[in-house]
Amino acid sequence: MSNQAHLLEAVILAQAGDWDAAHNIAQDYSDHAANWIHAVLHKVEGDVWNSKYWYGRTGGRQYEDYAADIPRELEAIRQLLASGVA
Repeated sequence: MSNQAHLLEAVILAQAGDWDAAHNIAQDYSDHAANWIHAVLHKVEGDVWNSKYWYGRTGGRQYEDYAADIPRELEAIRQLLASGVA
């Protein structure tokens, strides 16, 4: 399975509410998309400091970009990965 396919799986798991499984996948990678997923998962947990740390490793995305709209942010990540651009 390619990195992008595995990260897409992480997003789908997160969208289904399986945060732990999504986190286990995201933490295995270090590219911008994986770091973005990681950041969102920590945002969901309410771990602001850790979330902002991971946003700092996304290549320009910010904690405040999607405010608290987690579903919309996860969908944006899913679309990025599905497009093959990530």
